[in-house]
Amino acid sequence: MKPRTLLGAILLAGTASACAPDPENTIYLELAAGRVVIELRPDLAPTHVARIKELARQGFYDGAPFHRVIAGFMAQTGDPSGTGHGGSGRKLKAEFSDAPHVRGTVSMARTPSPDSADSQFFIVLGAASYLDGEYTVWGRVVAGMEFVDRIKQGDPAADGRVADPDRILRMRVAADAAD
Repeated sequence: MKPRTLLGAILLAGTASACAPDPENTIYLELAAGRVVIELRPDLAPTHVARIKELARQGFYDGAPFHRVIAGFMAQTGDPSGTGHGGSGRKLKAEFSDAPHVRGTVSMARTPSPDSADSQFFIVLGAASYLDGEYTVWGRVVAGMEFVDRIKQGDPAADGRVADPDRILRMRVAADAAD
């Protein structure tokens, strides 16, 4: 190998390892269509990230329906009952940031009360800047957004409620996944 080629290979290898995902701060969200990889953002929302990981490790999200999906806006899940009113039973104090709600952002759902987020979350399908600073951003999709796009959409006349919704097959912290 020529010296310049060898140097380039070393530099590329160093860049790849520096950008490798942190398995403790990565979520694998398994859908029928394929795997969605979510990079967690403990720098923005440490309490929410810790709770999401705790619930994922308990298998809480396995089987949870995407009960509300609005085309071009978001896909919401995290309520095992599928009604949009359920959760894990533990409310979290808001951790709002200036992180934008762009395509692939993962953010907590909540009631009008800022400190009412529990286990429900949504994945942004299109830019939604009006949510910025109003909802806790805890992650972003880094792979598999095409699978999120395939989630069954809800009825616009019913605020995106989905009849016979798609479900999370399995949600795990990457450090715990045996793939």
